[in-house]
Amino acid sequence: MVGKHYFVYILASRKYGALYIGVTGNLVSRAYLHREGLADGHSRRYHIRKLVYFESFLEPGLAIQREKQLKKWRRAWKIELIETTNPEWRDLYPEIAGN
Repeated sequence: MVGKHYFVYILASRKYGALYIGVTGNLVSRAYLHREGLADGHSRRYHIRKLVYFESFLEPGLAIQREKQLKKWRRAWKIELIETTNPEWRDLYPEIAGN
């Protein structure tokens, strides 16, 4: 049996634009909500819709711990992290959603 996964994700309004960091147990659903502007708050207010980075965890506590860690990071470190796996800042949503 495959265990449940938890995700820490980073969304961006555009390359080097506004960023949003979150944690979820359903990355496809959560990314869709942000993408369509259905998630209230910071991401909707600043049009932060592109999924540009994510990490997967088997334990929710580890995902939450990582989210808190990333939120404390300097902006330059977050940008460097994104660019290690996604230097073009492509929207990863189509890949995870199977589109």
